[in-house]
Amino acid sequence: MRTERANDGGQVERREPKVIVGAAIIRDGRVLACARSAPPEVAGMWEFPGGKVEPGETETAALARECVEELAVRVEIGDRVGRNVRMAHGRSVLKVYAARLLHGDQPQPLEHSALRWLSATELDTVTWLPADAPIVAALRPLLAAD
Repeated sequence: MRTERANDGGQVERREPKVIVGAAIIRDGRVLACARSAPPEVAGMWEFPGGKVEPGETETAALARECVEELAVRVEIGDRVGRNVRMAHGRSVLKVYAARLLHGDQPQPLEHSALRWLSATELDTVTWLPADAPIVAALRPLLAAD
């Protein structure tokens, strides 16, 4: 997907949407959900950890970095989960990957107000951020099979 906008000279610039990556960290048939602490309009809603892909960074490298920064864990990145989710009026796209913890690491809520491990039957017990909600349905079969 490309976005277009006119610059000051009236010429059209094409820009790819900013890529946001998320990790569906799965352990023992459960996925890690993280409660947002900010900004106020989404505080208390749940998400998959992750963040922006920086220039020159691959999606998987960005996701590994974000997991260290947000949760103090090292992860192995697996396959994509679900489809691309458009965000911010098409200016961003969320891509979620399955992941697993490495070296016995235990997630710490460095940037979140709470962490929960959810089974397939518990996925609907939290209020997901709108961008993360479409991923939940694609996640159910992965949790049931684990």
